[in-house]
Amino acid sequence: MPQASPKVGFVSLGCPKALVDSERVLTQLRAEGYAVAPSYEDADLVVVNTCGFIDDAIRESLEAIGEALAENGRVIVTGCLGAKGDIVKKTHPRVLAVTGPHATEAVMRAVHEHLPQPHDPFTSLIPPQGIKLTPRHYAYLKIAEGCNHRCTFCIIPSLRGDLASRPIGELMQEAENLVTAGVKELLVISQDTSAYGVDVKYRTGFWRGRPLKTRMTDLARALGELGVWVRLHYVYPYPHVDEVVPLMAEGKLLPYLDVPFQHASRRILKLMKRPASAEDNLARIRNWREICSGITIRSTFIVGFPGESGAEFEELLAFLEEAELDRVGCFAYSPVEGAAANALPGHVPEELKQERRARFMKLQEKISARRLKRRVGKTLTVLVDEVNADGAIARSSADAPEIDGTVGISPSPRLKAGEFATVRVTRADAHDLWADVVSR
Repeated sequence: MPQASPKVGFVSLGCPKALVDSERVLTQLRAEGYAVAPSYEDADLVVVNTCGFIDDAIRESLEAIGEALAENGRVIVTGCLGAKGDIVKKTHPRVLAVTGPHATEAVMRAVHEHLPQPHDPFTSLIPPQGIKLTPRHYAYLKIAEGCNHRCTFCIIPSLRGDLASRPIGELMQEAENLVTAGVKELLVISQDTSAYGVDVKYRTGFWRGRPLKTRMTDLARALGELGVWVRLHYVYPYPHVDEVVPLMAEGKLLPYLDVPFQHASRRILKLMKRPASAEDNLARIRNWREICSGITIRSTFIVGFPGESGAEFEELLAFLEEAELDRVGCFAYSPVEGAAANALPGHVPEELKQERRARFMKLQEKISARRLKRRVGKTLTVLVDEVNADGAIARSSADAPEIDGTVGISPSPRLKAGEFATVRVTRADAHDLWADVVSR
């Protein structure tokens, strides 16, 4: 009889990029014959993948480590919090090991040290697509690691290093494996998707025997040939982003752009050291909508950045009103330890920051409600995420999982999770739509 496989529990926190790191560790664990435990009690050891970007994320990560220690006692910590000095060891000295982000080999060395894997000739091989933490029908495709920018509010480069683009042939093979395994939606992620290939000078790679440049447009065009939804995230507004919008108009990519504008004031953007800070983003948005009338634009903004005046905040509100973005997130500036912006003068009082954020979100709620109301009566193609007794929860091309809205669908025996359906929108609020099934 084969020996029982050692069991590793896993806690994954943070952004989709961290989720991909978790998937790689889990894939390696399974490749080496370890089993993944569903609970602390069943695990011989627990790995906690942490986030360390802002204070709330640090607090959540430290609490998760503490819980794993209390419930299991044998814990390895990885992720961005592990790159922030000795904060983990100081708070939780009982952890077995600490590594930084995208450190699969270091995590595995720690696992081997504290939970050796006995030889088992009956160990099964992992599937070609690896182990995924997302539902079977969608997956994140991380195309690069790190970032070359030095935005003053951000410490990502110090945590994850400079831009390192993955070979385009390797990416396309991974994407094909995912599609073959049943994935219907690929979510392209990185720290700066627009910069893909800059570090390798757009080196030529090969896929299906043909040359492809390591470049966002070429990657997007190739992914568009796989016959599934392809959604682009973290796209900085460089001029060459205009090249992917026609692919959306042609139906090769989802008509969706996640562009982190962060602010509208050029002075504040300069203080933030944002790339493309001198671009006319309103003109860019108008151009995108002329090329692809159905495009959904998602963005994030920071209010209360050091030195932000009342007039500059009003400029941001005016931008929001004119841009009429579909999906928007807003953060009150938080002084992250190690960020250059902490040394800037004119820090905005916390109460005023929160007041500005509330005003910003109230305006965006009105804009979102107005735009979603226009969809009532329209027919949409949606991807069903979940079916239950009350109907189903689905997403349209305008909805990325976890961060955007959803489409609630009336009960129908024809609906299945992971499949596409055609629906007619019956009502809307400021965030979500409701619809009836037309066909599937």
